[in-house]
Amino acid sequence: MVAEVNVRELSISKKDRTSMPAIANSKFLTLPTILTLGRVAAVPLLVATFFMDSWRGTVVTTSIFTAAAVTDWLDGYIARKMKMKSTFGAFLDPVADKLMVSATLVLLCTRPLEVAVFGQLPWLLIIPSITIIGREITMSALREWAASQGSKLLEVVAVNNLGKWKTATQMVALIILLATRDRSHGGPAILAGSGVLLLYISAGLAIWSFVVYTREICKVLRR
Repeated sequence: MVAEVNVRELSISKKDRTSMPAIANSKFLTLPTILTLGRVAAVPLLVATFFMDSWRGTVVTTSIFTAAAVTDWLDGYIARKMKMKSTFGAFLDPVADKLMVSATLVLLCTRPLEVAVFGQLPWLLIIPSITIIGREITMSALREWAASQGSKLLEVVAVNNLGKWKTATQMVALIILLATRDRSHGGPAILAGSGVLLLYISAGLAIWSFVVYTREICKVLRR
């Protein structure tokens, strides 16, 4: 009887071991993670189409970034609603966002806006771009450090409402700037101006949210 029980336990443990990789793989490649990987893969396409000298290049580049912005919201929504959250997805999502946004900001800085009002201001996009990219790099380092210090600090640096507003204005600004980067008359000039304004608002929110995060961290460390 004891031998029979041991054989059964052994067979069950073998089945468990063989099923573990399948479970791990299913959690590794969830639908939200696939969408996030798609955003990473779209970055080279964004760069390639940006330098196409035709209206088609502008349309394709803007479409790629718009799709990336939509999937940025969609993968988080699916992960929450369908309970498909994963450690790898949580790690990859902000990486994909930073790659797409940083690449777009750098690309826009390489080609000044073809709008008469902004033609003599080559630094116009450089200032908010450096501010946003610098803040993202600093926050990534800060969150990594907070994760090594304990759950209290990690909760403090979790994304807040200011960060969400910063991301929303940033995405809208970049879509507008990509769509109007090669137009110079009438309505599109006003639209390009609104894109520049939103980018500066996003940079301001980036600094403001960073100050809030830093203040909260100082409060925790003083306890």
